[in-house]
Amino acid sequence: MGGGAARRVAVAALALAVLAGVASAAVYEVGDKAGWTIMGNPDYRLWASSKKFHANDVVVFTYNKQFHNVLAVSKADYKNCDASKPIATWSTGNDSVVLNTTGPHYFLCGFPGHCAAGQKVDIRIAASSAAPSAAPAPEPSAAPGSKPSGGSTAAPAPHPNAAPKALPAGRSVAATVAASLLSLAAAVLA
Repeated sequence: MGGGAARRVAVAALALAVLAGVASAAVYEVGDKAGWTIMGNPDYRLWASSKKFHANDVVVFTYNKQFHNVLAVSKADYKNCDASKPIATWSTGNDSVVLNTTGPHYFLCGFPGHCAAGQKVDIRIAASSAAPSAAPAPEPSAAPGSKPSGGSTAAPAPHPNAAPKALPAGRSVAATVAASLLSLAAAVLA
């Protein structure tokens, strides 16, 4: 197989793998129509508890970047509204964060007084709530009477610079990824 053909096959395989992983992801705007703010005292605890989040879902923080930002923080820093040592920081005013690990995800606004005023959210993904894949992996065969071996590995933590741009209205994650992959493929094949 020539270099160009190998590249085309690699790009197609990458596209299929990525689409299989994100096709079922949901996109949520934090605070719904209120967005990420302290105006009107949105209840982010109530907002988060009204949703069922799954691994690979995307949360979008929409806010005025002159007055707010988004910090991913530890549980202790979330409880204490401590913005001094964030895990990741976003500040564009329209930030998309992929929730690609199970467990709690703690976010707060780092502007003085905003977290204490309620601008913080704890988004939880249960270990069994991983987004469904295209097809489950088959269990390995075991000899009769023996127990199948098993194990799990933890998903890596999200990289702060890996968050995608917010999706245009009416676009799904899969459509956005597909468009990006087609652009990548066109660049590789050019």
